[in-house]
Amino acid sequence: MTDRFQRGLENLKKIDGETGQKVIDGLQSISPDLARYTIEYPFADIYARPGLGLREREIATIAALTATGTAQPQLKVHIQAGLNVGLTKAEIEEIIIQMTVYAGFPAALNGMQAAKEVFSNTE
Repeated sequence: MTDRFQRGLENLKKIDGETGQKVIDGLQSISPDLARYTIEYPFADIYARPGLGLREREIATIAALTATGTAQPQLKVHIQAGLNVGLTKAEIEEIIIQMTVYAGFPAALNGMQAAKEVFSNTE
């Protein structure tokens, strides 16, 4: 195991917790390389950069995934990650509402549905 992989794995656990590990485990059986890339690039290289904290990175990630409108599974993982790094449900709702302006109502409605599903599992 490389230092880069270990650093990424530690960040994955800190940010996504059990949910992130399930994603990686699911990838291992079909594409071990993609599982490794998913740990090393975003979690070892990007999330570890100075300049933004994990909370701010999750705000950006939730906004981006909401705006795409096509990444519901990933959005749910990152809504949970947002909660894990200190975002409140109200802040996550506001991030998604903000996307009505830039991504449109359909994307925001889908994002809010994803949030509803995640929030219902955390109560």
